[in-house]
Formats: sequence, structure tokens, C-alpha cells
Amino acid sequence: MRVVQSSKCTVALLLAAAVALAAPVFAKPQTSSSATTAKTAPLKKTVPRSRVVRKRKPRQRVQTAPTAQRISEIQSALAAQGTYKGQPNGKWDAATMQAMRDFQSSHGLTATGKLDALTLQKLGLGSEIAGRAAPAPLSQTRDANESTPQQTP
Repeated sequence: MRVVQSSKCTVALLLAAAVALAAPVFAKPQTSSSATTAKTAPLKKTVPRSRVVRKRKPRQRVQTAPTAQRISEIQSALAAQGTYKGQPNGKWDAATMQAMRDFQSSHGLTATGKLDALTLQKLGLGSEIAGRAAPAPLSQTRDANESTPQQTP
């Protein structure tokens, strides 16, 4: 009989604990007097963020192919040097590439058949400073000139 009573007590305690734990879940939330008088702000709708579009950095200009007029100038210069046979047609064809290779090899350049700054310089069509190191910054040049004593006659 004691076993039955102790099991009834255990069941009663377990039931009371379960009710105590479940009570806050089922109970109505208590409101204070200040909460009933204050207006509640409406819930804001969450708007999904749009993707951030970043501006791309401008690309550096790459070397472009020479125009037909420029190719004609190059062919004329090669013909003047005696390596291009025929009339300038403004097309970079096999005859032009061969003439360029011949010109490059006869002037001590690497015979690639392609345009480069030194080849244009040797043809008389390029810059005088082509293929050399970049010029020194202006501030270094100015400092060097100021430190050199100048002679007066």
C-alpha cells in the first residue's frame, strides 16, 4: 500500500511541476496601465536590400592595331629602305611582315615581323625616346640642376 501511495505522490508532484512549467506559455501576457495608454508603433516592413552596384575602375587603354593609313606609311618607309616590294596597300599581310623582318634583322633588331617602338624609331616613324627608360620625375631633375653650381662668364 505504501508503494501505491508513494507512486501517487510522485505522479502528483510531476503533474504539478508540468503545470507550473507550462503555465507561462498558456497565460495571457499582463499589461500595465502605462502600456495600455501608450500607442504601439506599427511594425516596419523589412525590404530586401538591393545589390550594391560598384563602379568599375576604368581600364587602361591597350595598344590598338594600326590603321590602314598608318600601315601604308610603314609600308612606304619599308619601301624607301628597300625591303618592301610593291605598292602600299594599307594591309598588314605576309609581304609586309617579311619586309619588317628583313628590316629588323638588317638594323640589329630582333626579327619578329611585328611593330614595336624601336622598329618605328629606326624607320623614322617613331618617337626619339622610344624604347628607353621613362624620364626622371621633374622634382629630381630640378634638384639636380639646383645643386650644380653654375659658372658665370
